[in-house]
Amino acid sequence: MMTFLIIIAGIVVTGFLAYAIVNFIPRKLHWVISVVLIALAAFLVFKINFEIQKPVQFNKEKKIKYAAVVKNLKILRDAEVAHKKVTGKYTANGEGLIKFIDTAKFALTQTRNVAKTINVGGGITKEIEERVVDTIGYEDVKNKFSGVDYKNMLTIPGTDQKFKIEVGEIEKIQGLFVPVFEIKVDKALILEGMDMNLIKQEKEAIGGEEVRGEYLRVGSLGEVSEDGNWPPFYDQGDKKDIE
Repeated sequence: MMTFLIIIAGIVVTGFLAYAIVNFIPRKLHWVISVVLIALAAFLVFKINFEIQKPVQFNKEKKIKYAAVVKNLKILRDAEVAHKKVTGKYTANGEGLIKFIDTAKFALTQTRNVAKTINVGGGITKEIEERVVDTIGYEDVKNKFSGVDYKNMLTIPGTDQKFKIEVGEIEKIQGLFVPVFEIKVDKALILEGMDMNLIKQEKEAIGGEEVRGEYLRVGSLGEVSEDGNWPPFYDQGDKKDIE
């Protein structure tokens, strides 16, 4: 829209100057007008190119900012999944989640089938196999986060704020309630300082190759999901794909 207005303004100004040159300005001053017109044309070319390049540059910077936030959201998701595996539930305590990684252990299990004789009635017995799960050891949760900066996973990259973790329960099927979690951050916070009109458009994105909705999010309080709402290329780990 801005580019269109600049072009219209340029046409109007050029037309006005042409009329003024012909009707009011002495011929000996025409060279001055020529210099002014050349300068104006250069300015318009610059402005038009700037307006065209603005969304291109915005998208490039946006993807870099999003990639940094997605990286931390993935760590948080993995931490929440580990917490649920060990404790049976998610947690809204971010600092406690870091402590959990440092101190908790996964139980290592082994499944085996054991023969068992049961009485089916009337003095009749039956041999069945029963599955038994044995704990054969433990592994530090911290080992799963080797090389990952989980100590700083609560910080929203590029800001001085921290992620807010929300947890709850939903009824998956009648009578069966399961734990859920959600971590989200407003796109406007991630893109703070960038063009407001482009940020507004970004918050209205509906999907495809864009992060859908107003937030960058992982998990959901409305459905059983541990997924994020970002497109697949943020998961590829190849920097050239997000620039």
